[in-house]
Amino acid sequence: MTSDNSGMPRKNIHAFWLFFPAASLFAALTVPLSVFSVLSGTGWPPGLLGAGHGHELIFGFALALVAGYTLGPQPYRVLTVLFVLWLLARVSWILAPESLPAQLLSPAFALLLARHTVPRFQAAKKWRNRVAGPLILLLCLLSVVFWLASNTPAASTPAFPDSRQVLTTAIVGLLLLMTFIGGRIIAPAVAGTLEKRGIPLEARVQPRVEGTLLATLLLALLLSFLPVAAPAVGLLLLAAGFLIVIRTVRWKLWHCRNRPDLLVLALGYLWLAAGAVLSGISLLTRNDPLASMHLITIGGLGTLSTSVMLRLAWQRARRTVPPAWQVAGLASGMAVAAIARLFAGNTPFLEPTALWLSAASWSCIYGLVALQVALLFRRAQNRRK
Repeated sequence: MTSDNSGMPRKNIHAFWLFFPAASLFAALTVPLSVFSVLSGTGWPPGLLGAGHGHELIFGFALALVAGYTLGPQPYRVLTVLFVLWLLARVSWILAPESLPAQLLSPAFALLLARHTVPRFQAAKKWRNRVAGPLILLLCLLSVVFWLASNTPAASTPAFPDSRQVLTTAIVGLLLLMTFIGGRIIAPAVAGTLEKRGIPLEARVQPRVEGTLLATLLLALLLSFLPVAAPAVGLLLLAAGFLIVIRTVRWKLWHCRNRPDLLVLALGYLWLAAGAVLSGISLLTRNDPLASMHLITIGGLGTLSTSVMLRLAWQRARRTVPPAWQVAGLASGMAVAAIARLFAGNTPFLEPTALWLSAASWSCIYGLVALQVALLFRRAQNRRK
């Protein structure tokens, strides 16, 4: 509890009301800008060229989602510092990625975010419930590793991963985090829905499957730093993809036809499986996994994040789940974005139509989500008055 200038107590604000619409708007703007920067021939904005595009979507967009989902209610002062640091890091990177502020502000935000989020998970009694903390810390530390990779001459330390290799590792880390958090969101929601219908669900969290998934993806993440270990990483991703499918099937989601919000969450979870399997096949066959990994970042992250953002906002503002037309629309839009980007392949700028279709679909969905969350926040504030 904080106080304003009049001495009256003021409640903390939930972080997602700030970070979710900001992250959505950022995602809606950066993807078409990154396509424009290349296809226009201008090279502007410079921070979204090459590896900069991946850097901002992982360490800018995805970490903003992590902040919104995990910080919970926070004092205005804490949220203001975090948000301003995030915003300055994004602006400086997009406009001048090689400048000192851009190089330092992004890792600084990641480390400060870890400082506020990781301790929140340490109070859990079971180790499985404390796993989210180290996973978030790992993803935040990869922002620092990316900074080191970008500023380390390849000739001086050939064993150190380059920035592209770090981004590949970060995507595996993102897959690991989404697999864990996604399962922890879907399992209890499905169990509660089925219990109301008198249908028992024995396979809820599925700790053995979950533990195997975490171990498999963690090993894949560690090995992904080593280019020579690509086949092993591919095999581990294949195994993880099949485990995700098995876990999803055991949730008996065919009994949840009256809950489209849960079905879309499960669809996002299956996008993770598809991305893991296709990326694994690419690595096993010594091909570039770039296009396949977009099924993780667009299909999986896109569908899961938009579903969770709408779900939390609707529950807080109106104490209900999002309407079916909204969740069906976002699932369809993300499917178009993911499939179009996969079609564009590993040389996407040779397929501008598919690339623009993917970017436009992605941007429309996130733009609408940002607007919806902002409107729901206004409604929630009016209810409190």
